[in-house]
Amino acid sequence: MAWIVLVLAGVFEVVMALSLKLSNGFTHLWWALSFLVTAVLSFGLLSYALKTLEVGTAYAVWTGVGAAGTAILGMAAMGDEVSPARLISIGLILAGVIGLRTLA
Repeated sequence: MAWIVLVLAGVFEVVMALSLKLSNGFTHLWWALSFLVTAVLSFGLLSYALKTLEVGTAYAVWTGVGAAGTAILGMAAMGDEVSPARLISIGLILAGVIGLRTLA
């Protein structure tokens, strides 16, 4: 259950990062509120997962899911540059997350 909660926390981290971008320096109220709500949810779920998971593993998975998800959505929906090097790098992040889950 903690792993599911941890991945969900990572998903909220993705929404948090995209909301931060779309808030345009907190000048767009609804995106700023979305950032705040998803930040609380993401950290709250991470905190819950840390009750049973090792901190180093959980933090690495949380940031890996957040980083890879944000990069993928940035390229897919926000016009971020797509390149083979970026895609390979995202794949390496996901491989690390999978490795940590498998070995934990």
